[in-house]
Amino acid sequence: MQTNEKIIILDFGAQYTQLIARKVRENGVYAEIYPFNISYEKMKELNPKGIILSGGPSSVYEKDAPIPSYDVVDFGVPVLGICYGLQLIAYTKGGVVDGAARREFGRAELLIDSHEDLFMDLPSSTTVWMSHGDALKEPPAGYKIIGHSDNSPVCAVRSPDKKIFGVQFHPEVHHTQLGNKILNNFVRSICGCREVWNAESFIESSIKNISEKIGDDGVLLALSGGVDSTVAAVLLHKAIGENLHCVHIDSGVMRTDESKIVVELFNQSFKIPIELVDGSELFLERLKDVEDPEKKRKIIGKTFIDLFEESAKKMNDIKWLGQGTLYPDVIESLSVKGPSATIKSHHNVGGLPEKMNLKIIEPFRDLFKDEVREVGHQLGVPEWFVERHPFPGPGLAIRILGAVSKDRLEVLRKADDIYLEEIHNAKLYDEIWQAFAVLLPVSSVGVMGDSRTYENVCALRAVTSTDGMTADWYEFPPEVLAKISNRIINEVRGINRVVYDITSKPPGTIEWE
Repeated sequence: MQTNEKIIILDFGAQYTQLIARKVRENGVYAEIYPFNISYEKMKELNPKGIILSGGPSSVYEKDAPIPSYDVVDFGVPVLGICYGLQLIAYTKGGVVDGAARREFGRAELLIDSHEDLFMDLPSSTTVWMSHGDALKEPPAGYKIIGHSDNSPVCAVRSPDKKIFGVQFHPEVHHTQLGNKILNNFVRSICGCREVWNAESFIESSIKNISEKIGDDGVLLALSGGVDSTVAAVLLHKAIGENLHCVHIDSGVMRTDESKIVVELFNQSFKIPIELVDGSELFLERLKDVEDPEKKRKIIGKTFIDLFEESAKKMNDIKWLGQGTLYPDVIESLSVKGPSATIKSHHNVGGLPEKMNLKIIEPFRDLFKDEVREVGHQLGVPEWFVERHPFPGPGLAIRILGAVSKDRLEVLRKADDIYLEEIHNAKLYDEIWQAFAVLLPVSSVGVMGDSRTYENVCALRAVTSTDGMTADWYEFPPEVLAKISNRIINEVRGINRVVYDITSKPPGTIEWE
């Protein structure tokens, strides 16, 4: 996104730095994440209107603590330090960070000492979320304490010129009651950013940029049929028209009739030509006896690329490969934005062989899922499709724990169909961000009729979320779960036990693999 209204977030290793970016964008201001060691020259080139320093697991006084090579505080724009960011500001400006402070995790009551600028229009106290071991004992000379809590006498500070701020709590997380207001005060009032980041401006800018970048070249779009790649196809088609060539590969690990639904959608709703490639036998052959989830993802990614490469060879004008990659895919796959940990690889990120000789176009690489949905709404993608639950690129292969086979796929498809059907029947689908069944590599003893059974265990997963980076398990009405369990056990041969996953993210991930 090319805009002069930009906030740069420096990542010091916090696993959820991207939540800061999401919250800033919710206020209509574009934000990007970069590693803490971004060069001074690059920062000058980016020309931000403000800088936010993220939290992180390190202590500022440690030998290898992540500290920028130049003084970010003196860069010339407003700065907000969060948790580790606050401690970094204090440490570099002569304040005292207490490594022996009592650790503080969870909700706390912030008592506001100054209602100017950062805490403008806030009440005298508000609930915030703490997650820190170190704490600020003494602010730098001239810095004013603008907020405190029972456990943190120095909980928020600002510099004498009122351009540098630091908070010990995390305004980006849901548990901080007025966190969004605090970030709004920073990016809009203090940094002076205008509200120019929205779906309409993104579409307008993207169509112009894509058209200029692609020219008369052909683009081969890897169309999985999910929301991301579908919306990407509609956007690319508006930008380059008939130079877009959509290819959908039936991997054999899709949901029931998934490929049929995708082809009909494009033919009827978008009038965009789409080529269907049946690769089911090849995928299953390569996945045979493979149990490790990372190996599954790598195999699936390579097989997709091999088949796309074959399609590209038939089209003389193809110079680009389009993908529906999202920001969370990039963050979880590669630690490119800072020292945060790699969680798992995604099949459509960074796995392209050089021999393809295709350049990559990923219009949503810096967008979150909810932003893509809004773009889809604006582009006229049908509501029922835009609001579909996310479906992973590797498909059911990562929802079958252990080896993948036709028989196990059929068992899982039937269980998943029943699960989603009953969620729709109960009118709960729109309350849930993602729901799916998982076939476990576990058998359990059961009794059906007068006979002993020893069959598969099926796990059900349903979560609420906004972007997939954090999630809570969904609390079904007991009678709905009971009906789902009863139907699966009675109608799906091969399953005799159903369990429900009540793990949040973190500590778990949404998918099991």
